[in-house]
Amino acid sequence: MVDLKKSNRKHALNQAMELLHFGYRAFVAEADQILEQQGLGRVHHRILYFVAREPGITVGNLRETLAVSKQAMHGPLRKLETDGLILSANHVNDKRSRCLSLSELGNELEQQVTRAQHRLLDSIFANDLAAEQQWRAVMMQLAERETDRPLS
Repeated sequence: MVDLKKSNRKHALNQAMELLHFGYRAFVAEADQILEQQGLGRVHHRILYFVAREPGITVGNLRETLAVSKQAMHGPLRKLETDGLILSANHVNDKRSRCLSLSELGNELEQQVTRAQHRLLDSIFANDLAAEQQWRAVMMQLAERETDRPLS
């Protein structure tokens, strides 16, 4: 006999996964269009975003934040540097480490992409503080499973 409780729960979880998938697609759609005009993709945006939030971050710390290998980071980071969006300098205390910051052009692009995502979230959260708080609680629980980084 079919257990309706389990069947309904499975359906609800599948629906939650689909909503997360399609919601994320909506969240990155405009950002991806802006980046595509520059010959860039989502991985480039992730790098720009985190370098903007922590100017002077080392390549190693950025790799840890993004949870990617050296090989996965190398190509996109080189492209951003070649395009003049990211600046790289030797670390003051450790000449083997490179510190990253955004150039003026990189900062402008990062702000443009982030503003698009801010507008989208703001339009959704604007009239429903409770929904925003619930969404944040769910995202916090997911994020805490993935990172040691302070999330505030």
